[in-house]
Amino acid sequence: MELGLKDKVALITGASRGIGAASAKALAHHGATVVINYIKSSSKAAELLNEISKAGGKGMVFQADVRDQVAVNDLVEATIQEFGKIDVLVNNANINFPIRPFIELTWDQIEAKILGEMKALYNCSQAVLKDMISRKSGKLILVSSSLSRFPGYGFSAHAAAKSAMDSMAKVMAMELGPSGITVNVVGPGLTLTDATAGQPKEVHEQVAAITPLRRLGMPEDIAGVILFLASSLSDYLNGEYIPVTGGSFMV
Repeated sequence: MELGLKDKVALITGASRGIGAASAKALAHHGATVVINYIKSSSKAAELLNEISKAGGKGMVFQADVRDQVAVNDLVEATIQEFGKIDVLVNNANINFPIRPFIELTWDQIEAKILGEMKALYNCSQAVLKDMISRKSGKLILVSSSLSRFPGYGFSAHAAAKSAMDSMAKVMAMELGPSGITVNVVGPGLTLTDATAGQPKEVHEQVAAITPLRRLGMPEDIAGVILFLASSLSDYLNGEYIPVTGGSFMV
């Protein structure tokens, strides 16, 4: 089945590893040109592009802190200069945060997480929308978290930031729909990535035990849903939050 991605250009933020890297590979495999954004992992980004190129895909890497509006504008401008357009934005870059009880958090820690997530969403979306609106076509895919809907001990800053993302996505979907642009949210459950590798083994075992599929998510599990949302198969899907949790959280 054709997914309608062969002439599409997808920009994936935070794409040098984890969910972002898996998404870049999935999109490239189905014909999309991928732009791999990273902030620090230059070698991993280069390795990923090399792997994609060897498999017959195409793309480029670009370093930018998505919290920096000037850097994001440069990223988008370079992409359009190189490939002519941006069809898909995967807003995936995660802003680091401390995992600790609310009572132990400082306001600065909460503020850094919320502002970081919202700046990333704002900067990237604003930068790509001018091109998308002019062509009356585009897909924004926001990577949130199941913790925006279901509480997790020690995750108040993360939950607040991702909840803000979820709410903004609904309004964006309503406002941008008439311009042919869809906005959808993916809510991963606990997924095995570099970012979660340092969590206690007991936590992983506990989450797997309450998941009907009896395992944690893999980056490829989330990438499959992102691939669907980027494809023509999801053209009539807009303003939705899609949990990808193996059934551990059911809406």
